[in-house]
Amino acid sequence: MYSTLRPVGPARPSAAEANEAIRHLVETRVADEWPSEAYEFLLEEWAAASRAEIAEVAAAP
Repeated sequence: MYSTLRPVGPARPSAAEANEAIRHLVETRVADEWPSEAYEFLLEEWAAASRAEIAEVAAAP
């Protein structure tokens, strides 16, 4: 009998959650320091969540 595998690790944020995290990162950055690694990570999370949400809407009847 087959069983569904459960995801391991934390769930990916929604596009709205990732967008809010990006806004918070930008608004709370220190002086002229730009947190490029954190920004790139959050941007990738946002893009993946956006693609998933678009695919979900496109697949809906």
